[in-house]
Amino acid sequence: MGRRRVRVETVAQGYLEVLASRGVEYLIGNANTSLVDAFARQRARRRPGPAPLLVAHEYPATAMAHGYAMLTGRPQVVMVHSTVGAANAAGAIINAARAQIPILFTAATSPVTDAPGIAGARDIHVHWAQEAFDQRGMLREWVKWDYELRHPGQLEDAVDRALELALAEPRGPVYLTLPRDLMAQPMRAISLETPPRRNSRSRRYPDPARIAEAAEILRRSRRPLIITAEAGRDPGARAALVALAEAGGIAVLEAAPAYANFPAEHPCHAGYVFGSQVYPAVAEADAIVVVDCDAPWFPSRVRPGPRAKVIQVAIDPFFSRYPMRNYPCDVPIAAEPAIALRQLARAVGKPAGRTARLKRLARAHAERRREWRRAAENEAGRVPIGFRWASRCVAETFGTDDIVVNEYPLDLRHADPRPGAYFGPPHSAGLGWGFGAALGAKLAARDRTVVATLGDGSYIFGVPTACHQAACMHGLPVVVVVFNNGAWEEVSKGAAAVHPEGWAMSSGDFPFSALEPSPHFEQIVRAFGGHGERVDAPEALPAALARARRAAQTEKRQALVNVICKR
Repeated sequence: MGRRRVRVETVAQGYLEVLASRGVEYLIGNANTSLVDAFARQRARRRPGPAPLLVAHEYPATAMAHGYAMLTGRPQVVMVHSTVGAANAAGAIINAARAQIPILFTAATSPVTDAPGIAGARDIHVHWAQEAFDQRGMLREWVKWDYELRHPGQLEDAVDRALELALAEPRGPVYLTLPRDLMAQPMRAISLETPPRRNSRSRRYPDPARIAEAAEILRRSRRPLIITAEAGRDPGARAALVALAEAGGIAVLEAAPAYANFPAEHPCHAGYVFGSQVYPAVAEADAIVVVDCDAPWFPSRVRPGPRAKVIQVAIDPFFSRYPMRNYPCDVPIAAEPAIALRQLARAVGKPAGRTARLKRLARAHAERRREWRRAAENEAGRVPIGFRWASRCVAETFGTDDIVVNEYPLDLRHADPRPGAYFGPPHSAGLGWGFGAALGAKLAARDRTVVATLGDGSYIFGVPTACHQAACMHGLPVVVVVFNNGAWEEVSKGAAAVHPEGWAMSSGDFPFSALEPSPHFEQIVRAFGGHGERVDAPEALPAALARARRAAQTEKRQALVNVICKR
């Protein structure tokens, strides 16, 4: 431990030295003028440091950083151009904020001066036209911290402050702006503290009194229920959730899961809820444990009975960054779910009625699995291909070590998501996240096969040409499976739910929902040297998926399967 002095020539070079000393492996995006020069020096002198990864659009670049951090837990750095680049990335930053993903998001700012002889001074139109009164204000609501680098002497402190806050729980993106003229200024050397003394890691343990209170509620309960969406963010929470379910004989419902939270084959698994589905057990339960779930039910459609007790478990059980969240909380447990659930399982013990509940849950689970299996098999000969059959084919093609990044279409009832290998969309629903996130996951796990399951709308929104180019340029052969139903189904479903007897329903005409004529997506990937197929027949799908997987695994080529399907 101590300080070391590193010779540099510009502030931009000093910035790269700080990132390198903090273990940052990549800088994704499109860097400003002085960083281009600094990276060239880094390569020429074979200096250690983050590798520059060009992605030709800011949204997929930020989604790629999201995927990398999602898989590794380590923050990733993104660099964009000024206000316009930040605007392009805004949707991806919103996704990262709601998914609690640590990202150091950086953007250039217009130079302060236009004085002659100043390196980086204003010299093109955009330096006036792109300048904002408050550039960071554009994203301030969605980042944990924002700051502008103001002096070369702040380099180390600014980066350390950004990284410590990105990693502090609950995690999330932070925003640092880098003025063009400051980054270009001469700098002789930078003094770095190695290793940095800025550790924000600290376990969050629950209040013992709250654990005892929650355990007493569950011991007395006759119809307990657990609801979760993101407990699986921490692999340890999955095992703890199983322990609690088994200890109390409690059903576990996954509400729009972003991770593999609970084993689908476990008898206590009660299924999945997506969209505006209603799960009757919410109204029937007399005790509900909500584990890391922002919207466990939709009060306009279903809600617990007035006497039901609600226990909220999460690092931030109140989701304090949400402007409105109107869910009851009789017992708050502000702690890491993995720790809190283990303690709660021990405190609950084996209450009366547990054995009978476990038997009922096992019978219901077995029948539910049989129904799911029959539903998929019934689609084996259906044209257009059914989503259930397509999801089952994906699950049977890709192995236990393969990573699935899903943006909406994959039906988890037929896919059995696996811990550490399944990642679902953020609840903020910034469409287009999946392709970029899959590239980031592949960047973090180059030895594993990564498949992105996307709707045709999410594929289009993801700036696919920029993604395919990044996959080709950086050697990231992912498999993309497009569930192509030629429509934005959520648009028509939403209109039907709000206006069940309205004009759209009676006429069958849903404006803004059709995506036809549908492009030949399989031809787009071929333009980048990839493997592309279109599949219309259900019996042809397993072989097509196997060929795509082989192209990525063996030939090291990205692949896309365009599945013509319908729910």
